[in-house]
Amino acid sequence: MPHIAATATVTFPFKTQQQAVKQQAHAMFSANFPQTDRLIFAFDNTEIITRNFCKPLEWYGQPTTFEERNADFQKIALEYSVKAVEDCIARAGINKDEITDILFVTTTGLATPSMDALIVNAMRLNPNINRTPIWGLGCGGGVSGMAKAGTVAIANPDAVVLLVAVELCSLTLMKNDYSKSNFIGSSLFSDGVAACIVKGDNHPHPAAKVDYIAASSKLYYDSLDVMGWEFKDTGFKVLFSKDIPTFINENVKQDIGEFLQKHNLQLSDINNFIFHPGGKKVLDAYTKALQVEGDFLKHTREVMNDNGNMSSATVLYVLDKFINDGFEDGYGLMMAMGPGFSSEMALLKLSNN
Repeated sequence: MPHIAATATVTFPFKTQQQAVKQQAHAMFSANFPQTDRLIFAFDNTEIITRNFCKPLEWYGQPTTFEERNADFQKIALEYSVKAVEDCIARAGINKDEITDILFVTTTGLATPSMDALIVNAMRLNPNINRTPIWGLGCGGGVSGMAKAGTVAIANPDAVVLLVAVELCSLTLMKNDYSKSNFIGSSLFSDGVAACIVKGDNHPHPAAKVDYIAASSKLYYDSLDVMGWEFKDTGFKVLFSKDIPTFINENVKQDIGEFLQKHNLQLSDINNFIFHPGGKKVLDAYTKALQVEGDFLKHTREVMNDNGNMSSATVLYVLDKFINDGFEDGYGLMMAMGPGFSSEMALLKLSNN
């Protein structure tokens, strides 16, 4: 079966304390958003300590156009994608010419030619590489990207698949949007860049390994308005509903059970929960719905506290933390919820020797 050969993530040089972001948000919103004083404590309730930002905090107080922000997305996404990919290649111990496929995941910026083409060009990767840009899956994109990388590696046992997820959520902030969704979003979302290399079965497995087994995706009917973008002349207006924790409470345990049952497993067989955090209410909903003993979302919570919600890239930061800080032998479950409304899952098997 395919295995995850390496992961790499980016910490931006402008990482910012949540309390400083809170102060700036209050200054930006208070004159035009009457609920500012009542809702400002949302910044504290997230339990986020620092935010991984791709720009210095003062930049977000300046007027910018969508054209300028999207140009920044392309520039920053390319620069830090190359950095993450170079780190990942070094950790995997491969030559860049060995990469057969590249999958690029994002929801926070636009580029044509797509960002994967820009990465191939900048790094002089194999010009015959198979390219797959994946756009619009939001927070679910990291797990879905891993599932697609695994599918490619199953289909071609010689494959060396590069998965890159880039989300620069902070660049989508619309400073003239005084809606509740934009205010709450400003308390939560951050920027992240992650890379993973997945190898097919014809490649040697390392002693400590993370094998990819299978994946599952589910779209919930009549829930299109739960999360997403509304496209405006001035940019991407964030939309998300307070119903997300309810969705988790009502669906996630059954969905996980049905997925695991297909592989003759049950929830108690999972030792490593590699979940996208979403936010504190989402984590609380997972905890309530799954009733797993112990702090099973410790790594997920720590990634959120240290970075904020980096959309699709976040779950790959969680995976990177498991690989670097340690995991239990046995099965792992990657999971994220995203626009659609949808859930994405990937089943892994982890072994330390």
